[in-house]
Formats: sequence, structure tokens, C-alpha cells
Amino acid sequence: MLVAAVPGEGGSGRLLPLDDGGRPAGAAATVPSLAAAVASWEAAEKPRWIWPSTMAVYPPLLAAGVRVERCHDVELTEALLLGSEGTWGAPRSVAAALARLRGTPVPPDPPPVTAEPPGGGQDALFAAPAATPSVTLEDLLMAYADQRARMSAVPSSPGRFRLLVAAESAGALVAAEMGAAGLPWRADVHDALLRELLGPPSAVGGPPARLVSLAAEIAAAFGVRHLHPESPGELLKAFHRAGVDVPNTRSWTLQKVDHPAVPPLLAYKELFRIWTAHGWAWRDAWIQNGRFRPEYVPGGVVSGRWASRGGGALQIPKVVRRAVIADPGWCLVVADAAQLEPRVLAAVSGDARLAAAGQAGDLYAALATDAFAGDRAKAKVALLGAMYGQTGGAAIPALAVLRSNYPTAFDYVESAARTGEGGGLVRSWLGRTCPPSSVSVSLADAGYESGDGGAPDSGRSRARGRFTRNFVIQATAAEWALALLATLRTALAGTPAELVLFQHDEVLVHCPADQADSVIEAVHAAGIKATAALFGDTEVRFPMEASAVECYAEAK
Repeated sequence: MLVAAVPGEGGSGRLLPLDDGGRPAGAAATVPSLAAAVASWEAAEKPRWIWPSTMAVYPPLLAAGVRVERCHDVELTEALLLGSEGTWGAPRSVAAALARLRGTPVPPDPPPVTAEPPGGGQDALFAAPAATPSVTLEDLLMAYADQRARMSAVPSSPGRFRLLVAAESAGALVAAEMGAAGLPWRADVHDALLRELLGPPSAVGGPPARLVSLAAEIAAAFGVRHLHPESPGELLKAFHRAGVDVPNTRSWTLQKVDHPAVPPLLAYKELFRIWTAHGWAWRDAWIQNGRFRPEYVPGGVVSGRWASRGGGALQIPKVVRRAVIADPGWCLVVADAAQLEPRVLAAVSGDARLAAAGQAGDLYAALATDAFAGDRAKAKVALLGAMYGQTGGAAIPALAVLRSNYPTAFDYVESAARTGEGGGLVRSWLGRTCPPSSVSVSLADAGYESGDGGAPDSGRSRARGRFTRNFVIQATAAEWALALLATLRTALAGTPAELVLFQHDEVLVHCPADQADSVIEAVHAAGIKATAALFGDTEVRFPMEASAVECYAEAK
């Protein structure tokens, strides 16, 4: 059963039941309360909801206490289809989709609504884009019918692509639910750790005592009275005057520099980042009633990984995690997939020997025993080098061993790199398509730093090859994680347990302490089901390491 739904003014809405082919199966109805109507349908039929945007429609339903089981997110699906058609990044709204159908000028997507801290009110946090209420039921049905036709004609496997659409839409449901539930956060513990790290806050709003002290120590090491350690320009000049030329002031660069200013500078950089990103101002703005409620952006990165809008939810420093503490009588089940991307390569490449090694709990150790004379570090360098395009230094002999013993897996990523260098498109296992070469994409999305900068065309081609080489693996890993989330969400439905954080290959569930064992079992089962959903009867294992802790920082 499918039901199309569009929100209206004042919490009203329009609904239309559809058959499995997407054709009307009843009369359209205008309802005074969309939340009440959705709740009624959920209780009776548990349909798949067809709506413009989950992140616009679902949060108000959650605020009214309504949870849905399934949906088809038209905007997220349109983005996936546009990518498949080689027009990644084109406007994806219902209005844009209809304009393309009609051959009329395509309107730009409305700018995203920036999530405001909870102090701005829940209405601000869950505000829907202004354009959403103007979507008519007829518009939605036309866009959905067109998407069904295009999904059947994707260059990749239509069956896999439909699974990708379902997983992406399910992920959006999880994102909205996590934003509503919030991550447990102790403001008093946060204040205590900030004072421990930074000293007392400044009474006039400037840097705290520890940063002031470190800044003075850095300036003294350079023989000057004052210096702004957060300014790369000032630092580069100071190092140059000291006879030390460094290309940049990144921490990993400075760690190789022998100068008395480096130790306090490295400490300053770390503490300054905590103060500005998760200091007292952040705590006061984002922590309310013991919860951190950011806005997650499903598919916010080109590889399909999530992003967050406001609050830095996906970049919580380990030391700050000490403030993430379960409610009394509850615990946090922290689970992550071990060696996810290497296992993805083993599953998708069709390399039987690598797949056999992927049965082990420690894939790198299995590779070491199989082909690297027991040298686990060398096996890890080889596999990561193949996936990320590391071709120099210690990777050279390691890659030679990998290529000789696992040629099918090696050629899988090499082929993706060659396609990217030639300006072609590569796709994940389920069919997410990388941006075309004409689109400027930050290579950090692929998980590495690019040193090409303003390199000539050959350098940019190599950089794109490194991007596409990893895209086919990282994007597939993101799909596996979405399948895990969707499966785990279903398993936890009807229980007090709540998903409260997801980043890349790690999930956090907040649950009553006496239910921790059953939640851990659900996590393990979800990993097995996600693997089967994507890869069928593969030899490769995707083990989930899960533990129950009181505090997030206690997790391994």
C-alpha cells in the first residue's frame, strides 16, 4: 500500500492512496490534521508514504507523536536519479523535477533552512522549507510517476537502485527521529571538562586562561611580545624569522618540526578547536533539557555519507564525549563495523581469495597470514593504499604483493581510477553515481587530502582518479551502513530504545540498561541482514563490535 501526502497550512494536508503500481486507488482527501490522518493510516495499513521531503514533512509528525514505518522521499530520490543521469547537483525539488518534465525553466532549490540551536525553539529547528506547502498532490504524483519510470531504466541494476532509494529514504526517517530524540548530554559534566582543559572562562568573552597562557608561551618561544597562534599567516612568518620554513601550519606538519614553539602550539591548536567548536557558547546554544539535537543531512556528502547542519554532530572530539552520558538506569550501546571499507572491497570485487580472507574477524591479520609473511602492518598498508591511491613510499612493495595475490580486487579499484582519470562516471554497488568531472568536488569527501591544488590538467585527472577509486568503495560502505540503520530501526520499533547518533560506520543506541544485551543482539543481527540485503550469499563477514557503556567516551 502506498499513500501520497503533501502538507498544507496549519497542520492540514492532502492524501491519496495508491496501488503498488503508483496509480490512484481511491479518492484524494483533504484532512484538517495531517498528523492524525497519518497516525490512522499507520495503525491500519503501515503504508509506504510518498512525500516531497522527509526532513520537511516528518519532524512535525514526530513532534505530534506520530512515527511512520516506510517512505519514499521524492527529493532524495531525484538527487540519486540526477546523479545516475550525469547531472549530479541539479535542482532536486518537486518543482524542478516537473520543470524538466515540461521543458520549462528549472527553478533553483530553495536554500536549506539552517538549523538553529534549541534556544531558538523547536519550531525553528524543525521548520520546513517555505516552498514545501506549495507542492500539490498532483505535482507530487506526476514527479513520482516519472521517477518510477526512470528508476527502471538506470544504467546500473534497477533492482539494486530501488534498494538504494529505499535505504536512502529509510535513512532520512532515522535522521529525523534522531534529531527529535536527541543525544543525551550532561551540561554540568561538559562545563567541568572545559574548565579542566581550558581553565575558567573569560569574564569578558575572550579566550580562557589556558589559551592565554599557551599563547604567551608560544610568543616567548618565537622571541616576540604578542602573536595570534590561530593565524596561519602570523605563524608562517614567525617560523620563517626563526629560520624554519614550513609549507603550512597543520598539526601533522608541525609534529615534524624541531622548535620550542611547537609543543605549546600543538596544544593550543587542539584546545582552541575545542573552545570554538564545543566550548561554553556551543554548550549554552545547543544543549537543552539534557539533549543535543542537531539536524542531520542524509546524503549530504557525495559518497552518500551524512552531514549535519549546525552543531557539529559528526565531529564530536573524543574528550568532549565525556559529557555524553546515558540517563539514570539507561546505557549507551555503541557499535561500529570493523574494517568496513576493506570488507566492502572483498564483497564487491569478486576476488575469491580476498573474500575468503574476509571471513576472518581481523581481515588484515588474515591477509598477512595468506600473502604477506605474517606482516599485518604491510597487509594494511597495501589494502588501504589500493583503495585510497597511495602509490609511494612503503606502499610500493606492499601493493606489488597485493596485485600479485589479489588481482581481481586490485583491478576493481584500478578500473575505477582509470575511469575517473578519463572523465567517466563510476557507481557504487547499488548505483549511486559519482559527480561528473566538470563538477568541482572537495577531495576530502573521499577521505583524503589532495596535494594537487592548482595542478595542471594531468594532476587534476590523477586527483579525480584517486577520488573515483575510493568512491566505489566508500559509497558502497555508506549503503551498507544505511541498510544497517534501516534494519536496526525496524528491530527497535516498539521498544524504549532509540537510535541517537550515527556517523559513517558507528551507531549509538540509548536504551534501558536491562535491555542492553537484546539491543546488542539486534545490532549483530542487523549487520548480518544488511550484508545479505546488499551482497546476497557472500563469504565476507561484516562483524559489528558493540558494547554497553554509561558514557560515550568509555567505548573503544
